[in-house]
Amino acid sequence: MSQAYIVGAAMIPMGKHRESSYSGLALPAVLNALASAGIAPSEVQSVVCGHAFGGMLTGQRIVKEMGIASVPVTNVDNACSGGATALHLAYKDIQAGRHEIVLVIGVDKLTQFGGGTLPLVLEDPEVQQGMVMPALYAMRARRYLHERGAQPSDLAEVSVKARRHGAKNPYAQFRKEVTADEVLASRYICEPLTLLQCCPTGDGAAAVLVVSDAVRKRLGLPAVRIAASILHSGSMTTGFRDMLRPEITYHSASDAYEAAGIGAADVDVVELHDAFTIAELVYYEALGLCKPGESADYLKSGKTTYGGDVVVNPSGGLLSKGHPVGCSGVAQAVEMYWQLTGQAGERQVDEARIGLSHVTGGGIAGLDHGACTVHLFERTL
Repeated sequence: MSQAYIVGAAMIPMGKHRESSYSGLALPAVLNALASAGIAPSEVQSVVCGHAFGGMLTGQRIVKEMGIASVPVTNVDNACSGGATALHLAYKDIQAGRHEIVLVIGVDKLTQFGGGTLPLVLEDPEVQQGMVMPALYAMRARRYLHERGAQPSDLAEVSVKARRHGAKNPYAQFRKEVTADEVLASRYICEPLTLLQCCPTGDGAAAVLVVSDAVRKRLGLPAVRIAASILHSGSMTTGFRDMLRPEITYHSASDAYEAAGIGAADVDVVELHDAFTIAELVYYEALGLCKPGESADYLKSGKTTYGGDVVVNPSGGLLSKGHPVGCSGVAQAVEMYWQLTGQAGERQVDEARIGLSHVTGGGIAGLDHGACTVHLFERTL
């Protein structure tokens, strides 16, 4: 089987692009990704487009504008994990030898909803009772504070770090640093989570080129090997569920480490799904970055920022960069490509060799999450 490599990557600044269409959002990212790899549109053999709210034939609407036609175009809806799932499918196609050059797009436009929480499927029984994602994560946060003896200020420090990192990212939606007091003083969205502990709604697009080893050698460009690509769906559980042990992420991370033949201690840089502050603390443990019960202390020790054990969310994460749902998994891959090829500018992680990205998708009654995708990336010589 062929190894799969990323050889080109780009994204647009995340924000509120109310006047843009889905094609208008995605085309600059796609064109810049192709240009960075020196690949012509006519060389693309397959397209996979991740989104959640783009409607029918989102990928086709984008690539027809640049003359890509007569190739398979697959559209992926896996909630927040849609873009990462698109990358997973591209990886599998390259690995199986079905294609040698696959364009992966992630795009979503959340300003179309005019604000508020994102619409969920009304046939779901928990949604019928008023469940929305801020409420779900607020319950997880309350449980965390109760069981761990943690303080609301521990949650706030996640936002402080995210904004500090995001201030150095020209693609981030929020680029202003904040203090813990400012985070805690912002209005409640769902107690104990305040406004500055929730990712913003916005619009965005990102693209990467995934190629075979033969194409990588032909291009002779800096490349990042996809060392592992794992996709899991949630398992059904009725009754009590341990909200501080997201099984889908534990299983996905464990399988990714096994597939790549590395451990959590080998990872230099991580982009994880910090849609809410509590998520980052819970996922430290699920990804094996620290032991269960130690995540608040792990954050406060400085081990998840520059100069620490591993730099988590150098992009600013979803809290600062923004979270245009279907775009986010591909945007994480772009950040990994830039970090591992030394192109991340002011936010560059020194000597980064191994990177991990993680994104979970959606809330469905009875499931921890509907989908989880974990990728491991390795710098090539």
